[in-house]
Amino acid sequence: MSYGLGAYKKTSVHTASKEQILLMLYQAAIKNCKKAMEAIDSKEIAKKGEHIGKLQDIVIELNNSLDFEIGGSVAEELSSLYDYLLFSSTQANMKIDKEPLEGCLKVLNILYEGWTEAVKQLRREKADIKSEPTP
Repeated sequence: MSYGLGAYKKTSVHTASKEQILLMLYQAAIKNCKKAMEAIDSKEIAKKGEHIGKLQDIVIELNNSLDFEIGGSVAEELSSLYDYLLFSSTQANMKIDKEPLEGCLKVLNILYEGWTEAVKQLRREKADIKSEPTP
């Protein structure tokens, strides 16, 4: 059963668009942030570190994928937010404190909602272009 799920996940990543992958990364970051908070609550220190590590890996990947030439000030702002997420999650990890993760979760949710809307808008625009009659 788990093999099938793993194969499905692997296939969905390989066939996903760039936009879908971006949303998947945010979903995974949010999930790991929540799991790290749960691990702190249940005093599972090793799991806390594991989930924060995964969260940070995702944030680093998101930061590395920024194109500052195309994105300009938006890319710079996102990079600053990613730096905040890395700093706050490191503080949470060192202090075994979920408060910094709560701030991370708020930022991640806002970014995820924004990107979700942007992807929907992009899909609408692509659909409009396809439905226009050709001269």
